[in-house]
Amino acid sequence: MVNHIVLWNIKEELSVQEKKEAALKIKNKLEAVAQKAEGVISLKVLINEMESSNKDIALISKFESKKDLDAYQVMPEHVEAGSYIRTVTDGRSCFDFNE
Repeated sequence: MVNHIVLWNIKEELSVQEKKEAALKIKNKLEAVAQKAEGVISLKVLINEMESSNKDIALISKFESKKDLDAYQVMPEHVEAGSYIRTVTDGRSCFDFNE
């Protein structure tokens, strides 16, 4: 099993309302991709609600294999989601590991 964790911050120049809308759009886009991808064991997108965190959005996902993660990352829906995400976020961090 492969774990794939990605963390982002929403761009500071966005208004509070724009940040909320962007976070929800990211959540909806990524969770929709997971419905179409093969080999997804679980995938959830969390929007930060605690001041103690230093990231705004977390993608926490598990895939059956590295091959499934690789296939997910090149799906047209994921590529489109990534294009949008790059327009509204800064500071992406990613951590992948086998379990």
